[in-house]
Amino acid sequence: MIRVLSILVAGAIALSACTPAGPTIGADGKPIPRAYRIGAGDTSEIQFRMLDSVNALRGSAGLAPVELESRLTAAAATHSRDMQVQNRPWHFGSDGSSPLDRVNRVGYNGALVGEVISETYETELETLGAWMAQPDTRRILMAPDARQMGFSWFQENNGKIWWTLVMGGGAPAA
Repeated sequence: MIRVLSILVAGAIALSACTPAGPTIGADGKPIPRAYRIGAGDTSEIQFRMLDSVNALRGSAGLAPVELESRLTAAAATHSRDMQVQNRPWHFGSDGSSPLDRVNRVGYNGALVGEVISETYETELETLGAWMAQPDTRRILMAPDARQMGFSWFQENNGKIWWTLVMGGGAPAA
């Protein structure tokens, strides 16, 4: 019995050595990207990972942290789905709505600081890195008056993700 187990373990080790090590390389010599798949139970983990990452960046710049806000998250979710329906990443809804219209619709009574969006196959942290690399989206994420954040996405069957992050805070909207 021990001999059979030893042979099976040795066979498993030998077979594992046959699998490719690392990512598949494309014709250009760069790794071929793989779609980031989000599972049904991953929502809280992804939202809080993004919140923690945004707050780490804000903290390193001496800014106050933001908190996850459910109404802003609802506005972000609605817009992510709508961008997918329109098949384009932009700030206007299919009904002509603006980010301000969408946060008002969900009953958010704080001031809208801004909205950042993306259409990608990348993770939320890769997307955050891309947002931080652009001055206009970085300005929204690092706004001193931001106190709350909504974050959501819609993922297509092919893996494409439509990300939306909404920052709010300051005085209530008039």
